[in-house]
Amino acid sequence: MRYATALALFCALPSASQTIDWSKTGEEGMRHFQALVQIDSTGAPGTETKVAEYVKRVLESEGIPVTLEAKDPARANLIARISGNGSKKPLLIMGHSDTVKVDLAKWTFPPFSATRDGGYVYGRGTLDDKTNLYAAMMTMLMLKRTNAKLDRDVIFVSEAGEEGNSSIGIGYLVSEHFPQIEAEACLAEGGGVARRGGTARYAMIQTMEKRPSGARLVARGPSGHGSRPMRGNAIAHLSGAVEKLAYWDPPMRLNDTTRTFFEKMGQISDGEEAQRFKDLLNPQKSAAAREYLAVNEPNLYSMLHTSISPNIIQGGFQSNVIPSEATATLDIRALPDENMPEFYELMRKIINDPAVEIVPNGAGRPQGVPVSITSDVFTALEASFRTVYGIPTVPLMGTGATDMSQLRPRGVQCYGIGAMRDDEDVLKGFGAHSDQERISEESVYKHLRFYWNAVTAIAGAKF
Repeated sequence: MRYATALALFCALPSASQTIDWSKTGEEGMRHFQALVQIDSTGAPGTETKVAEYVKRVLESEGIPVTLEAKDPARANLIARISGNGSKKPLLIMGHSDTVKVDLAKWTFPPFSATRDGGYVYGRGTLDDKTNLYAAMMTMLMLKRTNAKLDRDVIFVSEAGEEGNSSIGIGYLVSEHFPQIEAEACLAEGGGVARRGGTARYAMIQTMEKRPSGARLVARGPSGHGSRPMRGNAIAHLSGAVEKLAYWDPPMRLNDTTRTFFEKMGQISDGEEAQRFKDLLNPQKSAAAREYLAVNEPNLYSMLHTSISPNIIQGGFQSNVIPSEATATLDIRALPDENMPEFYELMRKIINDPAVEIVPNGAGRPQGVPVSITSDVFTALEASFRTVYGIPTVPLMGTGATDMSQLRPRGVQCYGIGAMRDDEDVLKGFGAHSDQERISEESVYKHLRFYWNAVTAIAGAKF
């Protein structure tokens, strides 16, 4: 049944797509990609607006109407639309224009040079998220040039503020301009293709994500002179609590997305790796498999449960003074349906120390809403990954946070996609948010082809 659905979707590709010169289009796309990376959009005044203005010039030069919407004029969002016949609700495609900051001393090539060297493009934003931004922009150009017949409007958004201030980006658009971006489905960051040893292994489509639900631990005790140690030392009590939580294995609780992810990983992996994924789902062997993931694959371990990472510790002001209070800031990423009051109570039982208080910070994002892993949109994305990369696809629960979390509660079916990334680059320091950042040239080219296939399959008119 799913094969038939995928076939029907791909019959919707515009016939004009057969005439696309992918060599020429790929090089045009690479030039735009480099130009976008060369714009420093780390949050300095006006930088995201510079990205929006660049995209605006490119789209308007080919007759695509564009509007800029800004809560902060220096950090503008862009909205563009190509109309379909209206028989289906729109498709929204998004990329964010901002990036995290850089430490200039750590870069081999200047971070905004978009240098091409050894088959890679180097620069801040090459992975996060100017790959999606350029591919979405190029897809809009190609839809216009081919006069693509569409069952639904395609809306493109270049959004600001994703890296820490979504109130000027998607938060602002959702609250003040939602009719301009309202859609049935959305494609944004959050997934991608895993490549290992130069070979693409599998693709990931993000269908849900964890919810930031942090807290502080506050330990209190008597203050005094450091020459007279006390059992009630607040730092000592805090340290014990932090250690207990840091090494706690919270109850594993899988949902449709994560269970399917681990089942499929057991099928497509080899040897010991495949066996570990299978053991994870075996109650008699799960504990050992979880511990292996905790040590060696923390990203996968985080998918098993609500996670806790102690990231900031504060206490004391002078070396010979015992402080009366010490605090630890916890980064808690909750499962979408986690009952946080009950989880905090579990934490209290693990800590088991009346001198330590848990103070919730409150959830930073709306309640997560998962989307279907059997929908026509998911099937189209799965087929597009298979067509371009020849690999299987797994659904993914994001352990971080994306701006899709603000669209899903409004009824938009959001799916996270992305370009091909080298697994080895994370440990080499070339990953997203790393001291350096790079993407292979092959990934840039293939992502555009994937994006075009996916958008035309989802939005193309059915003949």
